[in-house]
Amino acid sequence: MLRHVFRVISCAALTAAMLGLTGPARAGEVKSPTMDAIRKRDQLICGIDTGIPGFAFQDSSGRWQGLDVAYCRAIATAVLGDPEKVKFVGTTSKVRFSVLQSGEIDVLIRDSTHTLTRNTDLGLATGAINFFTGQAFMVKKALGVGHVKDLNGATICVLTGTTLELNIADYGRANNIKINTLLFERPEEAFAAAEAGRCDGYTDDGGSVAAARSAMKVPGDWIILPELISREFLGSYTRQGDERWTILVRWVHMAMLEAEVLGITKANVDEIKGSASNPEVRGFLGLENEYGKFLGVDNDWAYRIVKAVGNYGENYDAYFGPLELPRSWNKLYKDGGLQYPLAWR
Repeated sequence: MLRHVFRVISCAALTAAMLGLTGPARAGEVKSPTMDAIRKRDQLICGIDTGIPGFAFQDSSGRWQGLDVAYCRAIATAVLGDPEKVKFVGTTSKVRFSVLQSGEIDVLIRDSTHTLTRNTDLGLATGAINFFTGQAFMVKKALGVGHVKDLNGATICVLTGTTLELNIADYGRANNIKINTLLFERPEEAFAAAEAGRCDGYTDDGGSVAAARSAMKVPGDWIILPELISREFLGSYTRQGDERWTILVRWVHMAMLEAEVLGITKANVDEIKGSASNPEVRGFLGLENEYGKFLGVDNDWAYRIVKAVGNYGENYDAYFGPLELPRSWNKLYKDGGLQYPLAWR
C-alpha cells in the first residue's frame, strides 16, 4: 500500500514538473530571468518617452528627468543598489510595445495606458499604475471653444499608435460630431504642428496635455477643456512569462507610495531610520522582517529607493508642479485620491 502511494505521489510530481506546475519559488528562492540578466550586465534597460515634460525629458545638462525616469532609477536601486545603473531608451508610441516584446528593454515606463488588449493580445504584463488621468484636449483661446463637444469639424494633433484615436472616434459617434485628427509619432512634432496652426489643438492624457501647454511659446494663449473623454490609467509594462520581475516592478511603486504614507522623504529617511520605533516604519526600512527576500532583493531596498529618488509625492510635485497640474486622482487614498500602497505584510 505504501509503495503504491509513493508511486502515485512520484508520478504526480513528475507530471507537475513536466508541465511547469511545481509551484512558486519559496522565500529566498526567487527566480527571475530578467533580474538575472540585469544583474549579469549590471544595468537596467528602461524604455521611456522620447521626451515630454513631466514624464521623461532631458534637462539643460542632458540628464533624464521625470516621473517615469524616477521609476526607472528606483527599480535600478532596488535590484542593483545604484540609481545610475540605467540605460534609458527613448521609444515612440508606435514602437514602444514591440521594443519590449523583442527583449530590447527590461521594462517599459512610458506614460502608457493599461488596457485589456495590451494585457492579452500583446502578451504584456501590467506592473503598476503610477498616474491616473484621462484624455484631455488643449486648444487656442482664440478658437472660442469651451467644451469638447464644440470641436465638431476641428482638426486635432494626435500621437499615432495610442488609444487616443479610438477614444476620439468613440466620443464622436456617441455625441454625433466629427473631430478630425492629424497624426504624429513624436510629441515634439505634434506640439510644433499645433503651435504652427496646422491643427486646432492637441489631445493626449491629462499629464501630457499639461506638458504640451508648457511647451507653447505663450502658454496663456491655450486652454485645457474641462472634460476628460476616457480613463487613461498609465503605468509600467513588462513581458509576460517572468512574474517575479513584474512583482518587483509593482512593489517598487508600492514602496514610493508607502514612503509618502509614512511621511518618509528623501531628506529625512536617514534620520527616521536611525531612530525608528514604529513597527511599520521599521519593517518598511528593512530594520526588521525580511520583506526583501520575498522579492529577490535585500532588506534595504525600500530605504535605498527613498534615499535615491524620494517618495511618490515628492516626484509628482517636482515634475508636475511646474506644469501647474493638480494631483487630483493621484492624491493618496487618505486624501481622496486613487493612489494607495498594498499592505506591507
